[in-house]
Amino acid sequence: MAIFKGAGVAIATPFHKDGSVDYESFGKLIEFQIANQTDAIIVCGTTGESSTLSHEEHLSVIRYCIEKVAHRIPVVAGTGSNCTETAIYLSREAEALGADGLLLVTPYYNKGTQNGLYQHFKMIADSVKIPIILYNIPGRTGVTLAPETIVRLCRDVENIVGVKDATGNISQTAHLMHLADGCLDLYSGEDAIITPILSLGGMGVISVLSNIAPKQTHEICSTYFEGNAAESCRLQLKAIPLVDALFCEVNPIPVKKALELQGICGGTLRMPLTEMEPAHAAVLEQEMKAFGVL
Repeated sequence: MAIFKGAGVAIATPFHKDGSVDYESFGKLIEFQIANQTDAIIVCGTTGESSTLSHEEHLSVIRYCIEKVAHRIPVVAGTGSNCTETAIYLSREAEALGADGLLLVTPYYNKGTQNGLYQHFKMIADSVKIPIILYNIPGRTGVTLAPETIVRLCRDVENIVGVKDATGNISQTAHLMHLADGCLDLYSGEDAIITPILSLGGMGVISVLSNIAPKQTHEICSTYFEGNAAESCRLQLKAIPLVDALFCEVNPIPVKKALELQGICGGTLRMPLTEMEPAHAAVLEQEMKAFGVL
């Protein structure tokens, strides 16, 4: 059984102006998500600025999220690292805290061969019992997890169950699903192509858009699963201008600004991420109003 089906939010981590984690605002954001039909929360991923959290902060944010959600929807914890031992440590700790699943990004910078990637993920998976979603995002990591490697991992390792596909390469994704023949759960990692991914057999999306438009993102998925592909497509296309605005600068700069505009949390980022350019922020605000989320 899939960890979740539908729209999971790649949730942002709010910070105070001094850079410390703003747990009060984080709780507010979590409640906003659950009240608006988010199907799962993915904590400490790219959007959560996990790369600038200390190990202690990383686990504290995961712990807070799990306790706040209190089993109302699944919580998937981002515990990947380019260091296999670090990923094992974070994954074991997240499992002990009660995470429903893990999201493991491909090792960045040192990268690894396809065989090295296979061994990396297998070692982490063998260290825990909860299900794992691989995270294939070559634009961030500089390495692509090949379809053949993904399928090999899902077939060989019982608790590796799926992949978040943020390649943006629909042809490659189709090839992956052909090879998989039903052995993995596919999640879109791109908000602009949720419906196309669903049409290839996807289970849903791990979404940045869901931070500010959880109900609308959920509906893109739910209408498709109800058999109304045309309506899902209409909703997908309607969201495109806002999605474009959310990615006009590196994620999560725009979505943090959007959450600030909504009054859910402050827009503080950790360096090297910086404040959104005023011209881009004006376009973002305009598209949020047009989409009905501001």
